Amino acid sequence: MGRPGLDFPGLGVGLVILRDSRILLYKRMRPPEAGYWNIVGGKVDHMELAEDAARREAEEETGLTIGGIERIGMTEQILDADRQHWISILYLARDVEGEPRLTEPDKLSDFGWFPLTDLPEPLSAFTKAAIAALPSVERS
Repeated sequence: MGRPGLDFPGLGVGLVILRDSRILLYKRMRPPEAGYWNIVGGKVDHMELAEDAARREAEEETGLTIGGIERIGMTEQILDADRQHWISILYLARDVEGEPRLTEPDKLSDFGWFPLTDLPEPLSAFTKAAIAALPSVERS
């Protein structure tokens, strides 16, 4: 069997977490896009609903409790530098409880809340696509 994203296109999810007009971003340590700031997310497991995967990945990566989420779009990323190909469903969460933590220090090196008008660099292509998919009221 192959590896999703490497041997065949992988199915992933991403969750934009917003609080007080700020987006929660984490800095990746592993490919794809190691060293880039990214929204939380990951792959969808076999027989797992994509919405459940988005919530699970976000809770694993942040330590937050994620309430209701809404689908905001999809993105396809072909990352030549990492030889990875992902098709991802994007979600938005405004209903979150707790304070984020660095729960996966082997995968993520830093995190923070950033205004959408003042984002850190470099920003992953995945995150740029997710921000572009936000409802316009969130981006203003």
